[in-house]
Amino acid sequence: MKKFFEEFKKFISRGNVIDLAVGVIIGGAFTAIVTALTNGILKPFINWIISMVSGGQGVESIYTFLQPVYETDPTTGAQVLDMSKSIYIDWGAFISAIINFFLVALILFLIIRTINRAKELTNFNSVIEKKIERKSLANKKLNKREVAYLAKKEELERANKEAEEKAKEEANKLTRSEQLLTDIKTLLENKNK
Repeated sequence: MKKFFEEFKKFISRGNVIDLAVGVIIGGAFTAIVTALTNGILKPFINWIISMVSGGQGVESIYTFLQPVYETDPTTGAQVLDMSKSIYIDWGAFISAIINFFLVALILFLIIRTINRAKELTNFNSVIEKKIERKSLANKKLNKREVAYLAKKEELERANKEAEEKAKEEANKLTRSEQLLTDIKTLLENKNK
């Protein structure tokens, strides 16, 4: 049982699993937003367009009824369509579902694309260094991006080297100051004897 939990811990702590979990959570949140958009805003608009195209009035122009059921309204005595008992095709819901699918797919594509770009940026240094190394071994010319990367890398190395040299100088100054203080102390001790 202990081995099982160790394997599960190893599996769950992998970067890919965590990325997947984050993607599922974000995807679920965006799916809820897109569903609300399509059902609350787009579907009524689509139903209005269907009603305008069909030239009808009311609910009967929006849906295709396979088996309409009418009931008598007790107050007016008129025949009223009972939607709960009727069998009909809701074209607005169907078109909204198609739009919903494409919007969710687009949003998930954009999220995955962003995550992949972020990963590419983190791996950029190692990838470009490998490309530069391969080109150098093959005596191939470097492109502008690779030349700029090398220049920036050299600049950073130079700045780091200068910082190290300054730190060594400061350490040497302290060492010389300590030596001077020791010499002064020795001279004062010899003078007092």
